[in-house]
Amino acid sequence: MEKQIKRANQAIENTLKTRNSRFYPYFHLAPQAGWMNDPNGLIYHQGLYHAFYQHHPYSSQWGPMHWGHATSTDMVHWQHQSIALAPSEDYDRDGCFSGSAVSHDGKLYLFYTGHIWLADEGDDSQIQQSQCLAVSDDGIHFVKKGVVLPAPKGYMHFRDPKVWQQDGKWWMVVGARDTFDQGQILLFNTTDLFHWDPHFQVLAKTDDKDVYMWECPDFFPLDGHFIALFSPQGKKANNFQYRNLYQNGYLVGNWSSNSSYEITQPFSELDFGQDFYAPQTFLAKDGRRIAIAWMDMWESHMPSSKHGWSGCFTLPRELSLSKQGKIIAKPIRELESLRQSATHFTETYLPKNTTLLLNKHVTACEIELIWDLKQSILAEKFGFWIGNGLQFYIDNQSQQLTLMRHYPEYVISDSRSTPLPQTEQLKIHAFIDQSCLEIFINDGEINFSCRIYPEQEQKILQLFTINHAALLKSAIYWPLSKAIA
Repeated sequence: MEKQIKRANQAIENTLKTRNSRFYPYFHLAPQAGWMNDPNGLIYHQGLYHAFYQHHPYSSQWGPMHWGHATSTDMVHWQHQSIALAPSEDYDRDGCFSGSAVSHDGKLYLFYTGHIWLADEGDDSQIQQSQCLAVSDDGIHFVKKGVVLPAPKGYMHFRDPKVWQQDGKWWMVVGARDTFDQGQILLFNTTDLFHWDPHFQVLAKTDDKDVYMWECPDFFPLDGHFIALFSPQGKKANNFQYRNLYQNGYLVGNWSSNSSYEITQPFSELDFGQDFYAPQTFLAKDGRRIAIAWMDMWESHMPSSKHGWSGCFTLPRELSLSKQGKIIAKPIRELESLRQSATHFTETYLPKNTTLLLNKHVTACEIELIWDLKQSILAEKFGFWIGNGLQFYIDNQSQQLTLMRHYPEYVISDSRSTPLPQTEQLKIHAFIDQSCLEIFINDGEINFSCRIYPEQEQKILQLFTINHAALLKSAIYWPLSKAIA
């Protein structure tokens, strides 16, 4: 593998010389060059946070998957490292697909899916997938140990292992597609990380006949319950719901190592924006449950691909569970270290059909807006614009929160919506980066994530209200420092 990694690192260095950074983020983790998708192996290990990711270093398009790698002391400022894994063996010759990491006895263990095309490249009807292991003494250089879990009989699509330790055993969940083309999560265990019991449980499976695969599963305790987090493929749109090509969401239930998974809450989406897929969780140094996702979507237009790179991650989010069984996802507090001098806006009535300019040119910033919904009920819609291509607003006619994009030069024009919370005030907390937007509603009750592509002269941030006045209780604007080299 050493030869393949050296060649891949050199390809990145070559592309970096000509990379166009017009859309390259200031504080969202992105590849130096080439393609990025799913987060892999997120972990705190020996004083550092590690973020691995699905990576094609030779092109800004998807290709044979490597594992890119970055490290951080605070989950905010990231340093790129050498590529960690590259296809090199018979069992992973066509890709080192997604997986996870564990820290054990001072070593870092990477579990990943070895992928093989049995017919033509890209022909998903004939593949072989197995769970593989690589180990590192220093957290940077890895040695492959081979296949530790082949696909069970009857399973061809069998990928994305997530491993954790509990009750004296190691456990692994794997996303799968059965012979009836139905998505499910399989559960395995071992006592030593190397020799996995081939007998498994079907931890959970779809009850939707259209859903043929559950990808990138995660399974973890949260506030007294167990969460099954996964990305279903094949789900059909239903009015405002499930408009992305693929979604991500979770089940809430109860589980112990000697019982089956009892589901107590049905499938719910974790994020309602256009670009959110394959999140993975890990524990911060202090025990907080943190999630990071891929902030793009399959088969979508990615304007930066012509610039030598594609893909980025969401900001890390701290997860908790409400009394109603809903995941609350807030931006981690460490992001406050990026804030520069704040500008405060006091209570203001915006007359109908008006705008309030927050900043003439937005590159990297954070805003917090508190709207009085009760005093703004007659406004048709109100919220914020970024140039002419992005608007996020409260729609009083449909009682929806809506995130709308319109970049016809990139063949991007879409909107995503979810019901408006029935509260008297609405808090909008948003992070705006070069080509990234993340919105947190009412302290993480609802989230929207999407990529944005404003022209240089189209980075004006404005508040607006249409057809009636809206009451803005308060607003804060922070410019943010650069965190990614």
